[in-house]
Amino acid sequence: MDISDILTSVSTEPARSAQSRDLQALTRAWVNERVAPEVLPWPEELMVRVMRGVSKLIEQVEEQTATMDPKTNFRVVILQTELERWKFLVRSFLRARIAKIDNHILQYLTPTQRIRLSTSEIQYATTHQSLLHAHYHSSFLAQFPAGLQKLDDTAGGIAMVEVPDAEKAVFVRGLRLDPVRVSVEGTDMDFQVGRGEIVVVRWSAVKSAVEDGDLECV
Repeated sequence: MDISDILTSVSTEPARSAQSRDLQALTRAWVNERVAPEVLPWPEELMVRVMRGVSKLIEQVEEQTATMDPKTNFRVVILQTELERWKFLVRSFLRARIAKIDNHILQYLTPTQRIRLSTSEIQYATTHQSLLHAHYHSSFLAQFPAGLQKLDDTAGGIAMVEVPDAEKAVFVRGLRLDPVRVSVEGTDMDFQVGRGEIVVVRWSAVKSAVEDGDLECV
């Protein structure tokens, strides 16, 4: 048996096509998350499948690591490479989300925004903000009058909570056979994006289309 036979035995395992679709979906979610100025809705179903697949890969590597069969050992190398690819995407995807949560933590703890986060992210943000508020209070907030100690005050019509820049320019590509209509609010720009076409436009104009899977960030 030569190397092509070994590669074939790995690539034709059951559910390989489903894994390929999940890999493509995870890669797209990763790129979208890195490009979008705000946290996108948590892909619960996708991440459950991804983490289940990663666990299976780890089990396969552990089961075959002890063997001295050259064929099996090479197969382990392939599985380990595949495992590292999945782990890189998951880690980078989560880091991109955590970075945006850290930058706008009060924004993502509001009722309308926290639905975008996973349960673990909500716990992280809540704990992080609690520790940060305790530090600020002990450092300087305690010296202010009670009415000036809030970090999310909106007195005078000025909100203290910083929000992501929805007017940031992003590059997006069409995914649907039917063109996607894009309208830029406040301008006379109204155009369509066909499949494979790439345009640069304000995030606010394509946010819903990206979240619906009609467009993807590039």
